Amino acid sequence: MLANVRAFFSEHHVLEVDCPALSLAACVDTHIDPMRVEMGKNSFGYLHTSPEYGMKELLSHGLGDIYQMSHVFRREESGPYHLPEFMMVEWYRCGFSFEQMIEETLTFTRLFLGPKPARTLTYRQAFLEYVGIDYVNADARALLRCAEEHDLELSPDAKNSDRDTLLQCLMSFLIEPKLPKDELVVIRDYPATQAALAQTHERGDEHFAERFEVYFGGLELANGYHELADAVEQRKRFEEANHERQKLGKQALPIDENFLAALKRGLPDCCGVAVGFDRLMLLKHEATTLDYFHF
Repeated sequence: MLANVRAFFSEHHVLEVDCPALSLAACVDTHIDPMRVEMGKNSFGYLHTSPEYGMKELLSHGLGDIYQMSHVFRREESGPYHLPEFMMVEWYRCGFSFEQMIEETLTFTRLFLGPKPARTLTYRQAFLEYVGIDYVNADARALLRCAEEHDLELSPDAKNSDRDTLLQCLMSFLIEPKLPKDELVVIRDYPATQAALAQTHERGDEHFAERFEVYFGGLELANGYHELADAVEQRKRFEEANHERQKLGKQALPIDENFLAALKRGLPDCCGVAVGFDRLMLLKHEATTLDYFHF
């Protein structure tokens, strides 16, 4: 399958790159915790949680369409489908539309899964169909009521959770388990507050991000974006994520100034996606767990 992946990208004229796994700054995300590494002489670095920042530096220098297969590291992730170390396939396409990126991602997953049919829903449609609520017009209290009506057991402090945390709970525990198990499902157009590194847009009363995720067999396989290229907006989002981390009792993370400099230098209009290689292998071989620590 490693050879098949490389052949796929060769046929699509996408160049393989190999960015460093260790850096002095971290990937700043509210809910993803990097591994901190002692480098000697009171110096510390971080193992990457994704090769994204390094790849975008290369994009800013004009490399064009690129991909990387790499091991990535995330602290405190362990379970049947989560490992502290796993393989990610990440790629970027310049001048690709958001829809083209979705279709190419589905084609890629079929290398492992075979000719599975696919269904696409917007985030808003998924909430309406599976939990009967319009998330755009629902505040935190309405989301809590929705959880209670569906007998979802939330932690005692759930009533103090913010709106996005509650949306993610409903998505994870009410919507994802109901998605068809025998076809690929694409969820697209996430709330702008869950944009991370994606461009955002307005559509009627909805402020949404050009972000998509792909599911099969109840597992999330891919997370893709129409990439944000605005360095000022990106810094703002990093600062907001660090603020949220501190509210959750986590440490703020150092911001990667080289990455922001790459955005200032100029990122081409592009779409990108990260796909979990290990999960695709699990589904291909009809295995039940990735947790090799407890074989």
